[in-house]
Amino acid sequence: MMSAGPVSSSNMFAPFLDRLAEAASGAIMPHFRQGFAIDNKREAGFDPVTIADRNGETAMRALINETYPDHGILGEEHGPENLDAEHVWVLDPIDGTRAFITGLPTWGTLIGLRTSGIPSLGMMVQPYIGERFGGDGKTAWYDGPLGGRQLKTRPCAGLEDATIFTTTPALFTDGERQAFDKIEAAVQLSRYGTDCYAYCMVAAGHGDAVIESGLQAYDIVALVPIIEGAGGVVTTWTGGSPADGGQIVASGDPRLHEILLRNLAKAA
Repeated sequence: MMSAGPVSSSNMFAPFLDRLAEAASGAIMPHFRQGFAIDNKREAGFDPVTIADRNGETAMRALINETYPDHGILGEEHGPENLDAEHVWVLDPIDGTRAFITGLPTWGTLIGLRTSGIPSLGMMVQPYIGERFGGDGKTAWYDGPLGGRQLKTRPCAGLEDATIFTTTPALFTDGERQAFDKIEAAVQLSRYGTDCYAYCMVAAGHGDAVIESGLQAYDIVALVPIIEGAGGVVTTWTGGSPADGGQIVASGDPRLHEILLRNLAKAA
C-alpha cells in the first residue's frame, strides 16, 4: 500500500483517499486487459461501461457508507445519495473507459470531495502503473514509481510556449471547435487521448493546459484540488466554478489561463 504521499495535507479526510484508492483498485484491476463484456449506455452513439466500472464504484461507496454514513455520494455508475450533505464524495471509478477497454493505461480512478459545494480534496489513481496524484487545493502530491514528491505547475506566460491537452476535439460543438482550433494553431504542442492524465500532467509541470467540454461533475471535481494545490487554475470557459462540470479549462499558469479564457469567450 502506498503512503498518502510526501506532502502532509491539512484536510482531515486526506488519509481516507488512499483507503478508497485501495478499494477501487482491488475491484478494477482483475478486469484490466483480461477480456470482459462491454455495455453501451447510449441508444445512439457509444458510451461504454464495464463490470470494472460498476464494481469499482460499488467498493468505494461501501467504504464511504461504512466510514462516513452522514456523507453524500455522487458517482457515475450508481445513483446519488444524500447530496444535501456538507461533504459529498464525487466518484468516477474509471475515467477513460475507452482507454480501459482498449488496454491503454491512461485511465484513472477519480476520487473527489466537495465540501459545501466546493471541490476540496481529490486523487487520481492509476493502479496498473502504480501512480497516485493527490491535492487539497493548498498543496498537491505524487506517489508512484518515481517516488514521492510535491507537485508544482510550471510557468508558461503565452500560447506560443504552451503544451495543451484535450481528450478529443470530437468533444466540441462547431463553435467550440473553432475556438479550440484557433488556440491549437497558436500553441507549441497539443496532445489528444489523455482523459484525466492530462490534468495531472499539468499539475506535475509536464504540460500547460487542458481544454474540454461536456464534462460531468465526476469528471472534474477530483482534479480541481490537485491542479489548484500545485499552483494552477481550473474554471469553466466563463471563469466560473468547475464544480458541476461543463466547459472546462485548466491551466498551470494563471497568466496563460487569462489568455485562454479570452480566446474561449465567444464559444462559452
